[in-house]
Amino acid sequence: MQSFDRLIRALRKLPGVGPRQAERFSNYLLRASQGEVEELVSSIIDLKQGIKLCRVCHAYSESEICPICSDPDRDKSSICIVEDPQDIEAIEKTGAFKGLYHVLHGAISPMEGRGAEQIKVKELLARIEKSKEPIAEIILATDPDAEGETTALYLADLLRGMVGRVTRIGYGVPLGGDIDYIDEMTLGYSFKGRTKI
Repeated sequence: MQSFDRLIRALRKLPGVGPRQAERFSNYLLRASQGEVEELVSSIIDLKQGIKLCRVCHAYSESEICPICSDPDRDKSSICIVEDPQDIEAIEKTGAFKGLYHVLHGAISPMEGRGAEQIKVKELLARIEKSKEPIAEIILATDPDAEGETTALYLADLLRGMVGRVTRIGYGVPLGGDIDYIDEMTLGYSFKGRTKI
């Protein structure tokens, strides 16, 4: 069945969906009512047509400016830079940050041929220059992998002198973790980023 195989191939493109799971989803959709399938298709189309990038921070939004950027109670002197829009949700769940965000939509990766021009760096610089109030702090919250570190170092050098201070999120030993189960690199970073108590 060509249409069944085509659906399996399409579902396999989703992150975390392997061949067996794609086949199970396809079988479910084959048995589902016409209304259920139409609701799924309609919600996917609405998602693609209704969600855009915020003009300010480049997060996903249903309006020109996202709810965080338009919130008057947010600290506009602090910007947290993240790689992907879903990173904002993870940070927001902590309740620890009350400033604004800037989404790069990727990280610098020479191995993949992705430089600073392929991510939203020039938009960040334009945003800082146009800011009505001085930016006191830029927090670099890129992933703690090779690409994230490269991006953080690049941005730290670029932004020094443009803003009050540039900081990097801490990383290391997770709460509730056992030190003997933590890899050497993570443990090494936790020692470098130790704080006074």
